[in-house]
Amino acid sequence: MHSIAERHKYILESLNKNGFIKVSNIANDLNVTSVTIRKDLKSLEEKKLLSRTNGSASSSAPLTSDIDVHLKEKIKKEEKTRIAIAACKLIEENDSIMMASGSTVYTLAEQIKPINHLNIVTASLKISMLLNNINNIDIIQLGGIVRKSSLSVISNPTIDFFKDITCSKLFLGVDGIDINYGITNSDIREARINKMMINTSLRTIILADSSKFGRRGFGKVCTLDQIDVIITDSGISESMIKLVEETEIELIIV
Repeated sequence: MHSIAERHKYILESLNKNGFIKVSNIANDLNVTSVTIRKDLKSLEEKKLLSRTNGSASSSAPLTSDIDVHLKEKIKKEEKTRIAIAACKLIEENDSIMMASGSTVYTLAEQIKPINHLNIVTASLKISMLLNNINNIDIIQLGGIVRKSSLSVISNPTIDFFKDITCSKLFLGVDGIDINYGITNSDIREARINKMMINTSLRTIILADSSKFGRRGFGKVCTLDQIDVIITDSGISESMIKLVEETEIELIIV
């Protein structure tokens, strides 16, 4: 029988190692009920030692905030570059793709070297301005109200536009990946456009550094069963790798 102190020590050590834990796994490890572990997590959260979500806990604050895109570009820059290089390999000859907004997707745009012709549909003004001068790339810029913090379109484009096109893949940046809840970002209006992009693309590819796992933004984009590929960096924990693999999403770690 483990004492409260022993259980708390085990929970915190597991979080420190993995960055994320599931209630059911810890309960099995310690041979106690899930109710007991939930009480432990509540106690530890009150001491600000972790953050609880449904059936799990993370070592970082679970809710993300809206950060200016210029600041985001300076965070985990090396990891984002590795993710972008891996994403470039998925772009095919004479492809038609969608690119959402965000610092990691913009890093992808910096790496793009199209084979023959490439069509790009994007909500990001920065991506359009960066790639517009490349002769064999055609940019289709989504119109609407511009969100200042991300320099991207946030009002819904006409539904008819999305009915008239199909793209082979969508490259989507996110603010949070929660195994139980799904994919989120910090703006509900941007989340709605992301949903429309997902419905128009044959494959959805998430570009996210490892800090995005176990977190949630304000606006829900979709559940994980709508995601085909996640590209992330080697900072992802072993426990999170196992959880993602259980969803049958292709996980590329760089």
